[in-house]
Amino acid sequence: MLLSSADAVRYARHLTLSEVGVAGQGKLRNASVLCVGAGGLGSPALLYLAAAGVGRIGIVDGDAVSLSNLQRQILYATNEVGAAKTNVVRENLAALNPGVTIETHPEYLTSANALALFARYDLVLDGSDNFPTRYLVSDAHVLSGVPVVQGAVNRFEGQVTVFDTRRGSPCYRCVFPVPPAPGEVPNCAEAGVLGAVVGVVGTLMATEALKYLLQIGEPLAGKLLHYDALSTSFRTFALKRNTHCAACGDAPTVIELIDYEKFCGANDAVQSERTTQTMREITPLELKAKQDAGDKFLLIDVREPYEYEIARIPGSQLIPLGEIERRADDLPDDGTEIVLQCRSGARSAQALAVLQSKGFTNLANLKGGILAWSDTVDPSVPKY
Repeated sequence: MLLSSADAVRYARHLTLSEVGVAGQGKLRNASVLCVGAGGLGSPALLYLAAAGVGRIGIVDGDAVSLSNLQRQILYATNEVGAAKTNVVRENLAALNPGVTIETHPEYLTSANALALFARYDLVLDGSDNFPTRYLVSDAHVLSGVPVVQGAVNRFEGQVTVFDTRRGSPCYRCVFPVPPAPGEVPNCAEAGVLGAVVGVVGTLMATEALKYLLQIGEPLAGKLLHYDALSTSFRTFALKRNTHCAACGDAPTVIELIDYEKFCGANDAVQSERTTQTMREITPLELKAKQDAGDKFLLIDVREPYEYEIARIPGSQLIPLGEIERRADDLPDDGTEIVLQCRSGARSAQALAVLQSKGFTNLANLKGGILAWSDTVDPSVPKY
């Protein structure tokens, strides 16, 4: 790669890194990245990718800038409220680095356009803030083979991971086989978020993207990095590919993109309505009383392994929701009471319905899940 004198100055701090150098800067110039969402996570990620000299950057976002964005979406200014985000991003990134090609897609990512968009880029950054888009991005990744750097934030916490199933990593469905029930996980508007936390996570996403494009270091594929701002701590959890995964397992059933709004909403709402009619609930205090009395029962935690590592109720046994149907035969059929538990009670209600359909009758759902357990029984159990 031949650098102009201006580029040699612009990228001087890259060129002095032996892991980057002139050859690495050439890789970045020849690379392309698509960012899904130009919001809180996309803002810092896009700024750093453009500043780093990534040759072609695409942005897909159908939103306009709103005043409430400005607390964390650092790509925008007050006088740009009301403008299409893609237009503002194109202008601001071009001003930052005119040597980078900025491609804008002023629309939302959908099942109709995802695969065509993915095919145009080397890497995708998922900065979306809703479950339908995350499942859509994951399935499009598996079907297209284009790797994904994904970030998520909530209140004072965030997480980053890399999905690259063609190299053996899990996909999003491996970690979350089914979406949470509507209302189980509050969105940013409902729960709030510290703006600087979004910046940290977005910058980590940009770092993972640059590592991938430069082919240096150890990517977060097969791992999830969790950041807690209040304790100033980072924890890394191993993520394993699920051979029974509907998208990337040994016998996948997801062979085309689907209606993700329906997948994440309507079906769960119907399921929730059906199960609540016949579901018996138990409070954390009642569960603790049963434990103290030495009652015979089985406590099944249906969360994911990485959640189980963060916090667990003593005596619980982990069987993720995505595996509950397959492993139902492993559970006692002698009438032993089975108490099901998750983070807040929604996923365990779904698991209860599955076991009901298998003929189990002595079932109870832990009301409020491990969050309620932490609030009313044992505050030392971390809330996440």
